Amino acid sequence: MPGPGRLMLNRHARSFFTALFTPLARWLLKIGVSADAVTIIGTAGVVVGAVVFYPLGQLWWGTLFITAFIFSDVLDGIMARMQDVKSRWGNFLDSTLDRIADGALFAGLAIWFFTGGANTPIAVAAMACLVLGMVVSYARAKAESLGFTANVGIAERAERLVSVLVVTGFTGIGLPEAVLLVTLVLLAAASFITVIQRVVSVRRQALAEPSPAD
Repeated sequence: MPGPGRLMLNRHARSFFTALFTPLARWLLKIGVSADAVTIIGTAGVVVGAVVFYPLGQLWWGTLFITAFIFSDVLDGIMARMQDVKSRWGNFLDSTLDRIADGALFAGLAIWFFTGGANTPIAVAAMACLVLGMVVSYARAKAESLGFTANVGIAERAERLVSVLVVTGFTGIGLPEAVLLVTLVLLAAASFITVIQRVVSVRRQALAEPSPAD
């Protein structure tokens, strides 16, 4: 079911994919498949593509495999809306599995470029994206658990995924590796800036709170 970590598509793209996947969503519900099951299967597909294909150097085929499952983010949301179900459990499951999928994606790239890909800068940049991406998500989750909001930032999950998948895929069929390196460095920088933005936002909210003596 849709959670805070779901792919954020613009209005036109969301309308298109909703129309595209609605018949499939309706059929899955009819045969008894739940939105949670789609979420889990989609994440499993992304993880397999990232930790099997990428470490073998199959960047193009791995990206195609991952892309086939990435739209589970849209499909499970459609299914949840059809059932008119809003669940804190669904939100938790989505967010947790999103972190697993993102981690697998960047870890798979790092493994390949630390080994057969023999490009340490790309591997290090991928690890930086992995760590900083997790901190971006943690900062928001922790803030919200304390009653603050931290939904600011320039590095949203959709932008991170689309950019890295597109560039990784084309790197697998001849795009210069320097383009992938630049992309990962920019993603890491954007994630770092987002962490700072969220820390500053929460700090401002904390300072604006009335003191216990008031």
